[in-house]
Amino acid sequence: MNRSSSKRNLARQLIDAHLREGEAEAGKEIGLCFHQTLTQDATGTLIMLMLEAIELNNVKTDLSAQYVDHNLLQVDNKNPDDHRFLLSACQRFGLWYSRPGNGISHAVHMQHFGVPGSSLIGADSHTCAAGSLGMLAIGAGGADIVQAMAGQPVYLRMPEIWGIELTGELPDWVSAKDVILELLRRHDVDGGVQRILEYFGPGVASLSAMDRHVIANMGAELGATTTVFPSDQQTRAFLRRQHREKDWRELKAEKRCEYEHHDQIDLSTLEPLIAKPSSPGNVVPVNDVAGEPIFQSYIGSSANPGYRDFAIVAELVRNQILPADISLDINPSSRQILRALSKDGCLEAMLAAGARLHQIGCNGCIGMGQAPATDQNSLRTTPRNFPGRSGTREDKVWLCSPETAAASALTGKITDGRSLKRKYPRIEEPEFEHLDQSLFVKPQNGDDKHAGNNLIKGPNIARMPELKPLPETITLPVLLKLGDHVSTDEILPAGTDVLPYRSNIPEIGKFSFNDIAPEYHERVAKLDDDKLHLIIGGKNFGQGSSREHAALAPRHLGLVVVLAKSFARIYWQNLINFGVLPLTFAAPDDADKIEAGDTLSLRAWPKALSSGESITVELNDGQQKFELRHQLSERHLQLLKAGGIVPWLRKKLS
Repeated sequence: MNRSSSKRNLARQLIDAHLREGEAEAGKEIGLCFHQTLTQDATGTLIMLMLEAIELNNVKTDLSAQYVDHNLLQVDNKNPDDHRFLLSACQRFGLWYSRPGNGISHAVHMQHFGVPGSSLIGADSHTCAAGSLGMLAIGAGGADIVQAMAGQPVYLRMPEIWGIELTGELPDWVSAKDVILELLRRHDVDGGVQRILEYFGPGVASLSAMDRHVIANMGAELGATTTVFPSDQQTRAFLRRQHREKDWRELKAEKRCEYEHHDQIDLSTLEPLIAKPSSPGNVVPVNDVAGEPIFQSYIGSSANPGYRDFAIVAELVRNQILPADISLDINPSSRQILRALSKDGCLEAMLAAGARLHQIGCNGCIGMGQAPATDQNSLRTTPRNFPGRSGTREDKVWLCSPETAAASALTGKITDGRSLKRKYPRIEEPEFEHLDQSLFVKPQNGDDKHAGNNLIKGPNIARMPELKPLPETITLPVLLKLGDHVSTDEILPAGTDVLPYRSNIPEIGKFSFNDIAPEYHERVAKLDDDKLHLIIGGKNFGQGSSREHAALAPRHLGLVVVLAKSFARIYWQNLINFGVLPLTFAAPDDADKIEAGDTLSLRAWPKALSSGESITVELNDGQQKFELRHQLSERHLQLLKAGGIVPWLRKKLS
């Protein structure tokens, strides 16, 4: 489509408003200005260490907020030490600090700081949830957030815009989770790669702001760059309840605008859906699997964090007693929501039925507690069900709506709520007395007043490792060959054993590939002193979480090149940011001709990158040659030559 002569969709309006460099044409590199940043404790500690390494005095954004929501378990000193470090870093660099117990970053940021038309970049792949308010909100690796905090543009390839027209209204027992599951059923986990999802049409008006949060959050599971909803009267009502109506403004696509891709969903035709183990894209109607026995129903997470997501469960289990062998786990998303549930009796209804109340935070979504029993089905309202993510290695996690999870908890088996023959509960959103920010520590005023504040580092916090640039000619052993849709959870797991080392790259590196290729470490140990090596991946390599540890930890162990059939967006950028060269096969089937143990040689790769030519790789001293492609810019080449973004950015800022 000719963008210059066409009417603009909302996503394009937001891109244009924040464009710092480049031309907003699909596939071209653009630099965007971000006014807000979001970090959480699983990624934030490394970001603060990068801020220290580039010698930044004060963040340059309008607002940056650091949340403690992932690593809440305090079984030893590691997590509480990191909480103290993060507070000291917020005071040092000028960020808002959200204390443990305040809530999950995405829900709390939406409540307190979300502004239609503004831009947000976050070190969490589900930052895209803020698109529910009409924000340009993109998840990225921590190094990109450091660039935004330093007042620099953040670069990405301009996505295509995918317009999704909504008509009708959701029927009883069907909710927002089923909308995004329907898209995953149609398009799978890579259907949104290099696209922005924009929802429009008359059906949008029937969805609350928190309904839109559910849908926008799991756009990440489609591989989308972000999701955008219009800012309308539903948005205004949400901000009014938060006592922030002054932040509202109307935003919508221009009439007769165009999209590169188009889809349509009649909300009235949807039925309850569920994603089977172990992929968000493995979606079927609930009725197709009804009757499967379950062990657990889990309510909460960033994917279903709204008041109604808990209140509807309370109404369904009110005056009921759960079966003795069923665990109904309630994971509140924010202190604001928990207080509202307590005030109106919903919390009491769930507890009286036998539900288990857990602390406010991400918890079991990332394997931090609430792990299911061996070989037992766990129904969850979480966004992901990658293998082992729950904390149980051979888990069976299903993704569904709160209605389906609650109905199944009552019967002890997967149940379509419509079969209960009960009146569908109607939930009214609460009005909050005021915007309670008592669990925030506000940044000090003034550009550099806190520059002298010291960082408080516990014994588990190590400095950022210094990484050497790649040589121009590389001959490397292939240590691993992996399949399609490998997630960052499989490259570097989350959970109670691993994430406490998030501030200690040498230690967390010991967990790299443990769940899918435990032989990796033995092979690294047998290499020469420099340990340099490469791995082979399949399609959509590195999907899922934004955690840059999945790139940095293997890089610390000597990984310098990844060849894959295709990459997930955030992981691809994370590799470059830490000096790892990501290349794709011109003929994807060529990947099948290479095995672990082979040796590959890349000669004069910087020259090929700079000239835009493809790169030739030789297998086993020239026995075969394969053509490789890249989508790297001259700026990426400079990053790789510098040894990664930290030395590159430090030099640029100096």
